[in-house]
Amino acid sequence: MGPVIDMPGAEADAATSYAYKASLIGSAHRFELTEQGLSWHIAGRSGLWRYDEISAIRLSFRPVSMQQHRFRADVSRTGGGRIAILSTSWQTAALMAPQDTGFRDFILALHARMAQAGSRAELTAGLGRRTYAAALAFLAVLTVAMAALLIRALLIGEFAGALFILGFAALFAWQVGGFVWRNKPRSYSFDRVPKALLP
Repeated sequence: MGPVIDMPGAEADAATSYAYKASLIGSAHRFELTEQGLSWHIAGRSGLWRYDEISAIRLSFRPVSMQQHRFRADVSRTGGGRIAILSTSWQTAALMAPQDTGFRDFILALHARMAQAGSRAELTAGLGRRTYAAALAFLAVLTVAMAALLIRALLIGEFAGALFILGFAALFAWQVGGFVWRNKPRSYSFDRVPKALLP
C-alpha cells in the first residue's frame, strides 16, 4: 500500500478552509469545513454537504505541463454531484502556483471530520482500474517499440541514435514512472491516507 499519513486529531482539525483558482477567468473555488459539513462555493454556485452525505473520495496525482507536482481530490455526494479540489492555483498566464501545505492539511482535516461523523464513504486512491490497465498496456507497447528501435540502432552502428533513445527512455521513465507508481489503484482508510497522493 505504501507510506501513509496517520492523523492526530489536533493536527487534522487545524485547516478548515481552502481555496484555489482553476483558471485565470472567474473567481476562486472556495471550501470550508463547518460543523454542519463541507461548504463549497464554485463558479457562482454553492452548497453544503453533510459529512455523512459524502459517498466517495478519490485521491490522485495529476501533473500538467505548467505544474508537474499537482494533486487532486474528487469528492462525490450520495444522490449525485462531484467536486474537484486541486493542489495548485492559477496566478498569472504563465504561473500555476502550488499550495501544498494548505491542500494537504485541508484534505486530512476533511477525512478526520468524516471519520468523526461515522462516514461510510468509499475511499480510493489512484486512477480507475480500467484506466490504469490501459495506461500499463500503452506503456508496454511503447517499451517494446523503443527496445526495437534501440536494437536496430545498435545493429546498424548508429551509436548517437542509440544514446538518444536511451536518454529519452530514461527521461520518460522518470516522469511517467512516478505518475504510474503514485496512481496505482487501491483503497485506504480514514486514518491511513496515502502519503504518495498528498503533497
